[in-house]
Amino acid sequence: MSKEKVTVRSGILLPVVFIVFLVFKLAEIGVVASWSWWWVFAPLWIPAAGVIAVLMVWFIGFLVYHLVKKGR
Repeated sequence: MSKEKVTVRSGILLPVVFIVFLVFKLAEIGVVASWSWWWVFAPLWIPAAGVIAVLMVWFIGFLVYHLVKKGR
């Protein structure tokens, strides 16, 4: 008997969740039917918004660091 590892790629999870939400919204199934389209598309835009937020914080920290360093 061989042991096989089952791996789930995390990169596939959010697109699958989006497709499920989209199908439910278009078919008017369950509570998803009453959701705003923003929430249906949330699995796609929330990770992108998180990356943009992290980059903005890093960039602001970079600017502050160099402005303080230049002022010395």
